[in-house]
Formats: sequence, C-alpha cells, structure tokens
Amino acid sequence: MKIEVWSDFVCPFCYIGKRRLEQALEQFPNREQVEVEFKSFELDPNASLYKGKSIHEALAKKYGMSVEEAKRANEGVGQQAQSVGLEYDFEGMKPTNTFDAHRLSKYAKSVGKERELTEKLLHSYFTESKLLSDPETLAEIASSVGIGKDEALAVIQNPKEYANEVRNDEMQAQQYGATGVPYFVINQKYSISGAQPTELFLNALQQVWEEEGNQPKLTNLSSDGEAVCDEDGCRIQEK
Repeated sequence: MKIEVWSDFVCPFCYIGKRRLEQALEQFPNREQVEVEFKSFELDPNASLYKGKSIHEALAKKYGMSVEEAKRANEGVGQQAQSVGLEYDFEGMKPTNTFDAHRLSKYAKSVGKERELTEKLLHSYFTESKLLSDPETLAEIASSVGIGKDEALAVIQNPKEYANEVRNDEMQAQQYGATGVPYFVINQKYSISGAQPTELFLNALQQVWEEEGNQPKLTNLSSDGEAVCDEDGCRIQEK
C-alpha cells in the first residue's frame, strides 16, 4: 500500500495530520507493507520572505480579521496539536516562503532522507521557531538529519535545483483536485482531505487493505489463449 501526502511546512494542520496518520499506522497490523511518500504543496507560492510580522498578524491580514481573533484561532489549533503530542510556539513562528524548503526536501528524497527531513522541518518551524527561508538555517536542519551541509547549501543556493520536482508535485495535486492540505492519496485511488481523526485514518487503512491488500495490482484482461514468451520458451498459454 502506498500513501502520498501533500503538505506544506508552514501548515499547522499538516503536522497534526502527519502525526495522526502515524498514530494510525502504529495500530495497523500491516504497517510494514505501507510506504509513505511526501509531496510538495505551497499554501502560497507567492508568499514573501519573512518580514518580522508574527503569525497572528499574517493570519489577520490574510483573512481580514483582528489580531486578537487570529490569536484565538491559533490557540484552538495549538490545542489540537497538543492532543497529538506537538507543541506549537505561535509567538515565535516566522511565516515565510517555503519553496526552497520544498526543493531541499526533494534533494533529501534523492539521498534517502525524505522522512527524516520532513519531520525536522515541521518541528523546526512550529516548535523551534526556525526561519525556513534562510539558507544557512535550512542547511543546518539538513545536517541534523545526516545530509551533508555543503551539499544542502549548494542545492538551496541554486534556484533551479529540484524546482521541477516541486512543481510536478503541485501539478499532480491540482489534477487530483486538491485545493488545500494536508491531502492524502492511498494507492492513487482513495483520498483523504484534512487532518482527520486517527480513527478515520485507521479505518481507511483497514478498508483499503481489505479491498486491495491481497489483490493483484493489475487486472488481467487478456483472452483465454495468451501467446507469451518466457524463460521456458514461446507458446500459447491457456488462462
């Protein structure tokens, strides 16, 4: 079973959704046969670099609400984060453009460190108040999960590196009809939108496994007599 997860590193529900999926997988008997792949999705591709505004101010401006209303909304999100063992520091968060962070994550995938870097980037932003658009900061984060700092910095400093991979993920999300994140696709057939409860993820895993887990990936539509060649020679093979 394969689960593709579209998310952004500054999306609070993405971290919560990731943790709930992980909690569901811990309870899933066939978890060893589940592959999770992370996909890029920018909530705001045109987002500017960090300019000193708090996450409360940024949210207030985006949705036309007061700063106090934004704080109350963030408090509610923070409570949901705590329910899955996450601590969000809303006072220290630095809202910024995440394109470089996504490019770095694609490089991490190429060296087998996608899972580790995804978790570290989310933790760095939401809990440690790291600036995810700062090249040196990104390189240090990469280094902390076993990626060469110099190699990471070289990727970050070249805006063309892994840019196509990020855009391809975003185009694929559009094709699926995803307008927000987190967005989960199981076996390219079943979708789950949002940071759903752990129980829903677990039920979905069990349902898909029952429907497809023991079935062949391809349905054979051949005629009764198959003209085939294999290591034993060429023949007409009856189905």
